[in-house]
Amino acid sequence: MDIVFFQRSQIFEGMSAEEIKSALDYLNVFKRSYEKHDLVLRSGSPTKFLGLIEKGSVIVERNDFWGNRTVITSFSENEYFAEAYALNPRAVVPVDIVANSNSSIIFLEIANVYNMADSSARNKLLSNLLKISVGKNMFLSNRTFLLSSKSVRDKILAYLNNVRLQKGANEFDIPFDRQQLADFLNIERTALSKELSRMKSEGLIEYRKNHFVLLSTEDM
Repeated sequence: MDIVFFQRSQIFEGMSAEEIKSALDYLNVFKRSYEKHDLVLRSGSPTKFLGLIEKGSVIVERNDFWGNRTVITSFSENEYFAEAYALNPRAVVPVDIVANSNSSIIFLEIANVYNMADSSARNKLLSNLLKISVGKNMFLSNRTFLLSSKSVRDKILAYLNNVRLQKGANEFDIPFDRQQLADFLNIERTALSKELSRMKSEGLIEYRKNHFVLLSTEDM
């Protein structure tokens, strides 16, 4: 495994190359490749491994018994998924995790962190896991606020503004296609497409596929 790649990963932040190598010896690391739409983790199944995306992206979605789908979020290169379930041997994954593009994913048996002999490296790993968990909790809080918006336009504006704040720019790509964005916002795709078209004609946004530009009133 490429130590330089792991050094860029949040989970190994602040750790030396030697500490990372020592940690990897405990974490039973392996890598798998997936094609777009392949199922990475199935809902209802346990997992001992967190996934670290080396290349590509995944979608996290909830599919219920009646065929309803809700897109929860997406993860891209150098991001993690399933760490909370991998740390809890009694938990099952409540969502499907699906490759959103051809992807390469590194799996780490993260619960083995408790068995690491190097206490300094162990504490750094646990601290980094806590930071990741806090960040995801903040994201879920923001999503709850977004879904509480009353109108289709309010939901779209809230989502695009959140992405703008994360990217630090008014022009960006989003990780969803139209159907995935509609599922994420919990609205019908036709309603989403109509409202995006209205917003474009009113000079609020420009877009092509998943590329968006937010326009201020000064740009209109």
